[in-house]
Amino acid sequence: MKNNSSFKSAISGIEFSENEKIYGKSIHDPILGLIIKDHPDFCDDDCISVQELSEYRQMYISNYLSREIGMLSDLEQSVVSSLKEDKSIVSIVEDEDESRNFGQKVADQVADFGGSWTFIISFVVFIVIWIGANVFVLMNKGFDPYPFILLNLILSCIAALQAPVIMMSQNRQEEKDRSRAKKDFMINLKSELEIRMIHDKIDHLIMHQQQELIEIQKVQIEMMNDILSQIKK
Repeated sequence: MKNNSSFKSAISGIEFSENEKIYGKSIHDPILGLIIKDHPDFCDDDCISVQELSEYRQMYISNYLSREIGMLSDLEQSVVSSLKEDKSIVSIVEDEDESRNFGQKVADQVADFGGSWTFIISFVVFIVIWIGANVFVLMNKGFDPYPFILLNLILSCIAALQAPVIMMSQNRQEEKDRSRAKKDFMINLKSELEIRMIHDKIDHLIMHQQQELIEIQKVQIEMMNDILSQIKK
């Protein structure tokens, strides 16, 4: 038979469906402390709704973050918002598009090419051809005879230009690493808070099952008493 009964919340006075009833004795101690702080007359036998319990859980999470870190940062605010909206932070951080300007793209390409075997092999071949052409083909009387002053100048210019470009790419990589660490922090923080909420839910389920078992035992005792009364008669 479907139960359409309702109950009145002890903290708000609003009526809710019976299947949303949560007893005070089944609420985890830290959250129960927040409820008692706002409503000193609240006791273990009083009831609140699942929705009101969720609001106090969110309040408990915010107070925990404020106490541990000092004040809620933008990262932690996004975590709390994702908990309220039941969104996955992993999907949020993965959806962020990476934007690069023209200079950053050039710096990344130069750094990738300068740190590859293609650049090393091609540059060695270029130097060998340069030296061979001046020493053996032009008999050391060409455009850059030994000790290859022009070649040294070219190498110095390449090194002078390549170094800051590579540093630009490294600075960009450090920014990416910081952004990745920030995303990891958000995910880890979300995981920690979810684990805490799972513990609360498990405690609630255990207490709820215990209450059902007690009610079943009461019914069984009443049935046994009825049977004993009939036997005595």
